[in-house]
Amino acid sequence: MIETDLVRRLIATQFPQWASLPIRPVDRGGWDNRTFHLGDEMSVRLPSAERYVEAVAKEQEWLPILAPQLPLPIPVPLGKGEPGEGYPFPWSVNSWIEGRAATADGIADLTEFAVDLADFLAALKRIDATGGPQAGAHNFYRGGPLAVYDGETQAAVKDLGDRIPGELVLRIWREALESTWDGPPEWFHGDMSTGNLLINDDGRLSAVIDFGTCGVGDPACDVAIAWTLFKAESRDAFRERLAIDDGTWARGRGWALWKALVTYDGYYASPRVVEETLSSL
Repeated sequence: MIETDLVRRLIATQFPQWASLPIRPVDRGGWDNRTFHLGDEMSVRLPSAERYVEAVAKEQEWLPILAPQLPLPIPVPLGKGEPGEGYPFPWSVNSWIEGRAATADGIADLTEFAVDLADFLAALKRIDATGGPQAGAHNFYRGGPLAVYDGETQAAVKDLGDRIPGELVLRIWREALESTWDGPPEWFHGDMSTGNLLINDDGRLSAVIDFGTCGVGDPACDVAIAWTLFKAESRDAFRERLAIDDGTWARGRGWALWKALVTYDGYYASPRVVEETLSSL
């Protein structure tokens, strides 16, 4: 298990200059990684399984390049840890960013939030993508064709049966698969979820964290938040501000649909939450 005592030993042996700083787990430690406070200005981020390890080197290389070109703070690596003390994977020490995870009741104005997020994603997309990480196992093929998840989606539809509007779901999925990205590769975050979006005391978007699934390619995966968080007016504002074309909109809806289906099928979230997403598609 990844616990405070393990992190304390890793810091003491590999970064002794920080050994005197207090260490404590964050309130929401994440699924792909376990995250701990290191003093007041740093965090320690450790992959929870081997399939998340490739993201460590990617973030170490690219976050320092992306950070100065973005309008909001993102984590910046301060040190790279090596396997040790019984822990088998590389890990990171990053800058700590204050803020609360964005929630519907914590966001002051959802339309304003949608516009701010669109501006952040637009800035990310403008960054030179040359040499950036293409879709692959490191980010579970985000940025690539949605068809990679066709079998999984079809299986979920079959498993869920009459619990979902199967005909409508399959139509939306077909529309997403029929659309392809024919532009140059663009940077994307890859996991636009509320847990990775921080708000300040005023309820405004203040930072974006967890770039483990980032990459370059088709940015449609970042559009999924239009259905998982936004509603009516805020969804329209997000689309208009980001100037999303019909094809990217369809693929973004496909990403949201895939995630909702496999989540519902696997019972990783309450059916109510997933049903709300499905009803918005």
